[in-house]
Amino acid sequence: MTTTLGQRPLATSRRARNMAAVMWMVVSVLIALIPLVLIIVYVAGKGYGIVARNFPQFFTKALPLVTTNPGGGARPAIVGTILMTGAAALLAIPLGVLAAVYLNEYGGTGRLARVLRFFSEVMSGVPSIVMGLFVFTVFTLNYGLIGFGGSLALACLMLPIVIRSSEEMLRLVPDELRQASLGLGCPQWRTIVSVVLPAAAPGIISGAMLAIARAAGETAPLLFTIGIVSKSNFDLFHGPNTALLQQIYNNATAGPFPAPQERAWGMALTLIGIVMLCSLAARVVASRFGKVQQA
Repeated sequence: MTTTLGQRPLATSRRARNMAAVMWMVVSVLIALIPLVLIIVYVAGKGYGIVARNFPQFFTKALPLVTTNPGGGARPAIVGTILMTGAAALLAIPLGVLAAVYLNEYGGTGRLARVLRFFSEVMSGVPSIVMGLFVFTVFTLNYGLIGFGGSLALACLMLPIVIRSSEEMLRLVPDELRQASLGLGCPQWRTIVSVVLPAAAPGIISGAMLAIARAAGETAPLLFTIGIVSKSNFDLFHGPNTALLQQIYNNATAGPFPAPQERAWGMALTLIGIVMLCSLAARVVASRFGKVQQA
């Protein structure tokens, strides 16, 4: 009886501390969501008007030749954003995942692996404008203002994020899975391809989408590498191009004219929508991989 009575205050104290910790985490999440919700609501309120009034022409028309003129749409900027971000993802994600596989599965704590980790951490902190100037010096001065130059700059920004996030996900894969596969006679490369990567796929996909979201929201690297156009350019290797962030900047700084200001808010809302669709697609793919792994 004494033991039972002595345990009750202890259990009550633990429940109280647990409840306090849960409430603290909930309040922290709500506080973190406040600026995000305010930004989305504010941008939606500013940009919904022009999108609704000109739907679907806002997404299908070319930009006006003179930024201060009314009318026009965001099609060239949308096309350029999708093409350049997609090309950057095709460059950075496979290289980043392969680098993470080497660092975690082969390099370990070796000297080369430590050097590569150090440089990936340094690259993740480099300002985006420095990446743009680097690509401008190495690539643009030799090949001109083309969309592929912007893709290279965005890929340089994405690569360290993919490497670090993929390596962390590979570390979370239990070693027992590797040992079981190796014990069955599978070579290491087959174990990585068939066991390790599928187990880490949801986290790798989430990290890749985080890198894509950062690349889609960068303006500084594109100012030096792609030029600017008012019509859609589907060829990344010939002629200048444009992107949503670049057009948002150009229209927002065009002076106190209502047309470019409205157009900038509409493009900002469009960009938020594209990022949200990419995030939803990543969640769907990650959940599919998770269900396959559980099965």
